[in-house]
Amino acid sequence: MSRNIVQRTRGHAGGPLTRLVSPPDLRQLLNPFVFLDLFDFRVGHAPPLEFGWHLHSGIAIVTVVFDGAVQFAEATGRAGMLPAGGVEWMQAGGGVWHTGTVGADHVKGFQLWVALPPPLENVPTASHYLLPEQVPGSGPVRAVLGAYGGLESPLPAPSMTYLALTLRDGERWTFTPPAGHGVAWAAVLDGALEAPAPIGPREVAVFERSEGPIAFASSGETRFVLGSAPLHPHELVLGSYSVHTSTAALALGETEIRRTGPQFRAEGRQSYALGFG
Repeated sequence: MSRNIVQRTRGHAGGPLTRLVSPPDLRQLLNPFVFLDLFDFRVGHAPPLEFGWHLHSGIAIVTVVFDGAVQFAEATGRAGMLPAGGVEWMQAGGGVWHTGTVGADHVKGFQLWVALPPPLENVPTASHYLLPEQVPGSGPVRAVLGAYGGLESPLPAPSMTYLALTLRDGERWTFTPPAGHGVAWAAVLDGALEAPAPIGPREVAVFERSEGPIAFASSGETRFVLGSAPLHPHELVLGSYSVHTSTAALALGETEIRRTGPQFRAEGRQSYALGFG
């Protein structure tokens, strides 16, 4: 028997960016999944790369590009282009400055923030960028984080599963979560799902706390992401661009950000609120 949907949301749209999930909305239901953004940018709707510098600490950011391409740069000197099918894992840890913008005429995908456990929330930054051929896939499933159905992502995520899926019209697929994964949700980019209640485009459905399976059926070709994990055993302490497990850990992250901030301003790098990271 498939798990029931206990909460659904279409979030808050702001132009080409829709914040589907944020902590005040669904924190207790989705922890360790913190924020989820759906981006749908066209050229002219995003600032140039050099105006997008911003900071994070304590969390990891996962960007999945479905259409187009995303241009990125980090304070470490890394820079490049992430094409459709590519995945970014940015483990902010103790503090990171980075930027991003569109790299094609039309860019669509999801960006997810996940809470890190205490041993990882203040360590040095680590980032990984996977090209489409580096993301393990079979049939409708691509393993972005974790392991599922014989697929295993190369990204060093804590215990969680994050999948990108494409179902043909009328196709059925059942998700059987790994042991201990009582938290589960799905977000539709385009198309529609029955699970068993309907989930429309640009909508997130949160499933009841359980380790039972979830049965999906598509209406039209449907692209969506799905996450599952054990419940994060820590409260979330939020800063402006940071999420930690305690006020002490947040203070450490913000200290590192303040330390490096003057250097960025001296170099003329400018900050702008953008959805890529």
